[in-house]
Order: sequence, then structure tokens, then C-alpha cells
Amino acid sequence: MPFRFLRAPTLRHVILWLLASLIVVFLAGLLLLSHLNLSYSRDALSELRRQQIREVVSAGLARIDARQKALASYTVTLANIGESFYRLSASRPASDDATLRADIENALQEHLEDFEGVSAAGLWFEPGVLGEADRSYMPYYTLSPDNPKPVRQNTEGRYTDYHEAPWYSHTLGKELTLDQVSAGHVYWSPVYFDLSTERAVLALASPMFDRNGRLLGVATTEWNADSIIDLVSQVTVTPNSFAFLNDQNNRNLSSLSQGEDSRQEQALIDAILARNLGDSLTGPFSDGASSLAVQSLDVSGIGYELYYAGTAGGMVYGAGVPEAEIMAVLRPMEQTNQQILLATVSALLLISGFLVYRIVVLIRELQASYTDELTGLPNRARLLRDLKTRQGAALLLLNLDRFNQINSLFGTLCGDHVLTSIATRFAALKRYKSVRSIYRLPGDEFAVLLEASSQQEVQTMADVMRDLVAEQRVQWKKQPLTLDASVGMAIREKPQAGAPADQLVSQAKTAVLRAREQGQYKFLHDPDSGIEESYEHNLFWANRLKEAIADNCLVPWFQPIHDNRLGGITKYECLVRISEPDGDIVSAGRFVDIAYKLRLNRTITALMVEQCFRIFRDRDEEFSINLSYGDIADPATVDRILTILKASGMGHRVIFEILESDGIENYAEIHSFIERVRPYGSRIAIDDFGTGYSNFSHILSMEVDFIKIDGSLIRHIHEDETALLVTRGIVQFARSLNIQTVAEFVHNEQVQARVEELGIDFSQGEFFGMARPEL
Repeated sequence: MPFRFLRAPTLRHVILWLLASLIVVFLAGLLLLSHLNLSYSRDALSELRRQQIREVVSAGLARIDARQKALASYTVTLANIGESFYRLSASRPASDDATLRADIENALQEHLEDFEGVSAAGLWFEPGVLGEADRSYMPYYTLSPDNPKPVRQNTEGRYTDYHEAPWYSHTLGKELTLDQVSAGHVYWSPVYFDLSTERAVLALASPMFDRNGRLLGVATTEWNADSIIDLVSQVTVTPNSFAFLNDQNNRNLSSLSQGEDSRQEQALIDAILARNLGDSLTGPFSDGASSLAVQSLDVSGIGYELYYAGTAGGMVYGAGVPEAEIMAVLRPMEQTNQQILLATVSALLLISGFLVYRIVVLIRELQASYTDELTGLPNRARLLRDLKTRQGAALLLLNLDRFNQINSLFGTLCGDHVLTSIATRFAALKRYKSVRSIYRLPGDEFAVLLEASSQQEVQTMADVMRDLVAEQRVQWKKQPLTLDASVGMAIREKPQAGAPADQLVSQAKTAVLRAREQGQYKFLHDPDSGIEESYEHNLFWANRLKEAIADNCLVPWFQPIHDNRLGGITKYECLVRISEPDGDIVSAGRFVDIAYKLRLNRTITALMVEQCFRIFRDRDEEFSINLSYGDIADPATVDRILTILKASGMGHRVIFEILESDGIENYAEIHSFIERVRPYGSRIAIDDFGTGYSNFSHILSMEVDFIKIDGSLIRHIHEDETALLVTRGIVQFARSLNIQTVAEFVHNEQVQARVEELGIDFSQGEFFGMARPEL
């Protein structure tokens, strides 16, 4: 039973004592709470109130900060627009300067209209950049409440270059030169009064550079001081709280409250400015209430607490709350303190009872999570936990042979009976001192964990486990069932750094597979066998192949096919390659097996067909594309090929090569494919003919157009008499059926001479050229 542990008297008594202790702790806590000093409650509640104030102030800070960050981003975007137009001017004749300037100013107006709260924007170019050599081109537009359309200011008539503009000295400063500014940085000004537009503004400037780092000029935006004041939300934590906003020069930009006592308000402004709060800040607001600075302030005998922080634009935003009002909201809480304590006593008593119940339930659930429900043995999760706590260990993994057949023939009830019978038999293993625990893993697997043991001890334990399974039959409905099993063994002296928790389990599983591959009933994992490296290699290429498909890195290469009668290249075979980002090219041999295992070959085929038809669309040569049996057996891939054939009108120039040794399971599907592509003029070739799986009857029934003789025969045809005789027979067979032949792997002149002597129609190989990316 999964929960039989609860029957153990000792453990049950321990749990009961723990639960009783828990209740005593609760009662002691209740007594302690009833004797708490009222001042402690007051301090706790006042801190809670202050936290609420911080959250409200933080919300206002977040709005101001977000607005200023958006304005800075807007300015950088405007600088990028200026740089883009400069690059555009480099590719256009000087006669188009007027048109380019008109485009710049239209873009500037549209950008200005798209951003709410910006009152002006400009692109101020260096002399000689989009302008005369001794003057700056300075398109600058402003917005006013009575005119929603941007107005172009006469900056060229007012300034020789933009260094004379008011914003320059306020943002960049007289001491900072333009060769010190950096791309993408935004410089903020304090609020100042612009005489040209007669309004108080805050300016932002971001420099513009060409690709060589040469300064092109500066993009600017301006924020109307009135809109800044409008953003300062009134803090309503208490009736007489107030908000304030100071700029970089410690000037107040907002009214404090909506009260009628202007003298008190002015006194508060003067007191706040006298503190010069910006000097006490170490950085901008960090989007959290804990980043607020706090100071006490006394004005006219009234105490305030100031909560403030810096903004993205170098300003100081904050709020002040009268101390008396902070404490005032706590008085009702103090009056109900005793009632809360009494209610808490009742609630905690109820919670104690509930906790007792939940603890019992959780203990049961915890035990169940580490126990196999069917057999009552520890499960895989428990095995992994035990492996983490052990240095040296040996793991034996037993997998029942043909267990799926038992489930299929006799049903899952019979399968469950077999598993519980094996679990009962394995109880005998506990008499061995080296056995630490026995586990039931998912499916038909059992595991035995040993202390660090010698190979001989592990081998002996594998024999014992297998004998417990195989020597005695399992009875099911008076019918004896014969069982057998394969055992995988893995040993580790100590865990490797960074190794996964289930490494020993994976090694034992691998050993089970190797045992079955070699026809043995047990196998010991060898860390030096290279199996894990092989799996890692396959995993690497599986991931790389998926990435190549996603990144469009699969490309066709083309190998020429020589017409031995016409004496020239008339065809190309299309071969898939992976083009790595670093320029390396990976041939299909590195990944084709992985592609078949992951069923990605159909995706690769579809991509190759589309690319090859597109490349050969404007050419005259014929081209061949390789198809596997899996491609032809997949209806979606065939439909895609037929769609491309119909749309392209190129079917008469394409040859589909079917791999003759590809493990064809249903030749009817091959025949169906051939019949569907024949109407488009497409032809069929059998690839790698002569590799040992040739079926002449199927070749006859398919009525193919070409037979490509495998390179293993052609390669040595000039010096191997047997290869010559076999090839001659294939050629005569093909000629009798009016099938043309192609010799693969023609790598030198002697081989080509024999190929021509045999009357083979086409040659392909290194002698005429290997595959390459261009035609």
C-alpha cells in the first residue's frame, strides 16, 4: 500500500507530537499578541501608512518619468531622421537639394504633430551640411495653442549657425564642446524663457553623426512649461498634502496645492528650494517606492514629511504630507486594536485546526508523489532525489522483454498483474547488503540502486534480477506467462561537475538498448565507448538542422551532368547544402540521416523543389531533384510538387531521382506518383542503381527514363573487371528497355573512356565538376 508508512507507531507518534507542539506555539503566539504594547501597534500602522504614501508618490513619479523618457526617445528618433536624410542626400545630385529640404521639413512637421506635449522641434545642421558652407540649415517648427499646425521659424535669418540659438547654451552648455557629445545621448536643459517664442520651455538636444562619426548637427525638441505643470498630479493622500517639481536649476515648476493660504504655499516653496533636494539624490527614479528619499520639513510650526526622487530629465519630483495627518488616520485603528486581537485569537484557533488537517493531507500527498501507485515501490522522482544525495553508486535498470505484446494480447489488467508480481519477487533483493532501494519506473522498467560496487558485484546482481523474472512463470487466469528481461548497468564513483541528475539513469537505459542490439540479456555501460558523444553529436545536428530550416540556410548546389553523345553539359543534379553563418558549407551527408529520423526530410525536399524551380525558370538546362520514398509517400509533399509543376510549366525539364536503396515499402505509391507527374512531361530516374537491392521487376513496372549507375561500380570500372561486367549488364538491360543511363563518380579520364566505350549516355563526377553554388 502506498500509505502503509502511516501505520508505523513511531512515525505516527512523532507526527502527533509535532502537531501538538504546533498548537502550543499558536497558543503562545496568541498570548504574546494579547500583551503587545500599544505603541508597537502604532509604529507598525504608521509605517504601513507611510508605505501607502510612498506608493501614491511613486505612481506620480512613474507618470512624470515615463513622459520624460518618451520625450527623450522622441528626440533620439528625430536625430535618426536627420541622419537618414543626410545619407539620402549623399546619393542624390545637388540639384535635388530643394526637394530634399522640403522632404525634411515635411517629415519634421509630421513628427511634431504625432507627439502630444511637444511644443517645438528642430534639426540644426552644421554649416556645409545640407546648406551653404558658411551657414547652417536649421528647419525649426513650433506649435501654439491657437494654431494646431506647425509654424516654420526664420532661424536662418535670425542666426548664422545654431550655436547662437537659445537652446544651445542651456542644453550643451558653454563649457561642453560638440566634439565631446556622444551619439544617442539626450541633453536636457533647465526651464528657461525663450525670447523668440515668448514662452517658458524645457529643451532636449541629441547630436547627429554620419557613419564616420562626423558631427552633422543636433536634433532638438521643446516641452512647454505649462504642459509640465499640468503633469504634476495633486497628491490626495491627506487633505493638505501637496506635490512639487523642481528643475535642474532648483526652480519650482508647479503650484503646491489648491488652498487659499498663498503665504503658507510660498513659505513651503522657499523651504523646499532652500533644501536643494537634487544634491541629496544619487540617481534617477528606479520605478519603486523604496527608491524615494525622505526628509522632514518644518514650516511655520507645521511638520511635513517630504517624499521625492529624481526624474529622467534631471528634475526632482515629490510630495509633502503633514505629519499630523499621517497620525490622524491611525486613531480609529488604535481604538479597534483590542477588537482585532480578539478576532485574531478566534481566527488563529480555526487556522490551527485547518493546518493540522492540511499537514496530514500534505504528508500523504508527498509520500504519494514519491511512490508508484500500482506496486507501492519508490518511483522515478524518488530515484532522482536519492541519486543527488549519493556520491558513488551503481544502477541496474531492468526492462521486460515483449511486455507490449502481453498488454496487447491479454489487456492492461494482465500487464498490471505482471508488474505487481515482479515487484513482489524483487522484495527478495533486500537481503543483499549493497541494495539501497528498489524502484518502479514508467512503463515496464524496474531499477535497483546499489552502493558503489565492483563490476563483478554489479554483474552478479544483474544475473539475480534476471533470474527472478525468468525462472518462474507468472500465472494469469490459470495460464502461465513466460517472461524475460534485459538489464542495463551503470556505475559511477562520484558525480561529475555539471552532470544532470538523471545521467546514471540515461546511461543505464543506453546499456539496455546495447544489450538488445547485441542479443545479450545484460550490458555494462562503458563511459569510454563514445556512445554519449554520439548522442550529443546527433543532438547538435538535430538542433542545427532545425535552425538552418528556420533561418533559410538550406541552399541548392548544382553538379553538372555531361551528355556523352552531344559532348557537353546538358543537365544539373540539385544537391542540398547548409550554408553556415561563418561561410562554411555543410554537405548533406552530415545531416541527412538526422533529417530522416526527425522527419524533416519532407520539409527539406519542399524547400529544394521551390528553390530549384525558381533558379532554373530563366534557363534552358534540364535539372534533377532527389526524392526519397518518404517524400513520395507523403500526400502533402506530392501535392506541393504537383502545384509547382502546374504553375511553372517546367515539368518537361525536371527529372525526379528516386533512391533505389531507400527501403521502399509500397511500390504502388511510387507508381501513383509517376503517373501523376508524367502528364507534366516530368521524367523519372532510379538513383544508386546496382547497390545490392535492385528489383528488376519493379524497375520494369515503373517504366523509368533513366538509371543512374552507382558510383561504387563506376569508380573502379577502369581496373576492376567484375565492376566492368556488372556495369555492362546494367547498360544492356537498360538499353533493351529504352532507358538511358548515367554513370556516377566519373573521376578521371580512364573511367570516362570506359564509360564511353560501354555506351553510357551521361557522365557525372569530379572529372566534369563537383557540386557548386552557381550554375
